[in-house]
Amino acid sequence: MTTVTTSGGADTRGASGGPPLPEPRGPLSAAVTALLTGGGRTPPALPDVRDAEAADPYGDDVQLALYIAYELHYRGFAGVGDHWEWDPDLLRLRQALEQRFLSALRDDARPAGPAAETLDALLVEPVDGDGVSHRLQHGGELWQLREYAAHRSLYHLKEADPHAWVLPRLEGRAKAAMVAVEFDEFGGGRAERVHAHLFAELMTDLGLDPAYGRYLDVVPAPMLAVVNQMSLFGLHRSLRGALVGHFATVEITSSPGSRRLAKALERAGAGPAAVHFYTEHVEADAVHEQIVRHDVVGDLLEREPALDADLAFGVTSTEYLEERLGAHLLGAWDAGRTSLRRPLPAPPAD
Repeated sequence: MTTVTTSGGADTRGASGGPPLPEPRGPLSAAVTALLTGGGRTPPALPDVRDAEAADPYGDDVQLALYIAYELHYRGFAGVGDHWEWDPDLLRLRQALEQRFLSALRDDARPAGPAAETLDALLVEPVDGDGVSHRLQHGGELWQLREYAAHRSLYHLKEADPHAWVLPRLEGRAKAAMVAVEFDEFGGGRAERVHAHLFAELMTDLGLDPAYGRYLDVVPAPMLAVVNQMSLFGLHRSLRGALVGHFATVEITSSPGSRRLAKALERAGAGPAAVHFYTEHVEADAVHEQIVRHDVVGDLLEREPALDADLAFGVTSTEYLEERLGAHLLGAWDAGRTSLRRPLPAPPAD
């Protein structure tokens, strides 16, 4: 065990008004939450980094511990002091968790070719697609759409925030183009058009609680890993190429997927705000795809050709984690059970 030398577990000065800390899912996440909430003069001990190195990189315990550590760089948690964001012992454990996660991704999602070929492959959709958006479009039920929204809320309620970390690490045309796309994601300067706000309205339409972080306790590891990947890439300058690869993947694949989800929501009788979130992405991301592909990726690789492999890895690792999430969702739904750790409450009666 590593003894924490900093004090402040009981000091909540500057404590965030964010969501409550989630329930632990194993010894690693339990140690992190105990550290952030513990009082007294002797802070609790964190696990030895070897414990992190031996844990399942895609499991609930590792992914939740990472999510908590990363969230301190976003809105934090209720009752947790802001000083924990840069606590050296917590950062040391986070680094070990990151290395475990990143090493697994590098082993499991190795690119087969250079970035250009990897991105080109995203433009070809299978004729008989059986992904989550295809399934929801053709036969998804309202309870499945509500679950899907609960999963995605961990990202969409802070949509584009993780990608903003790359802005100070770019220059020239790549930086200008990335800012232009992010400006769109943040509503073009209008609060009511911020994509995170639009998703909150989608959740309200579906009878879900739109509070930030509301469903953290029920979302399982496959979705946590999807969000953690963005934070991992975003918080490390050395992974800037991977973050751009991730962003390009999202923008290239978003428009057709969003079209299918809009149709699924219409067919299920969801409200106009729910449908609007995805119809907005159909148009916006079709434009973003071209900007990101030619101006962000193109200029970045002209300036830093050594980032080609990292950019390709950003694409393949994003696909890998999305496929794991899709397999989890469809496996649960095919078995007639919830894809969440606990079923959602029924929507309120009209």
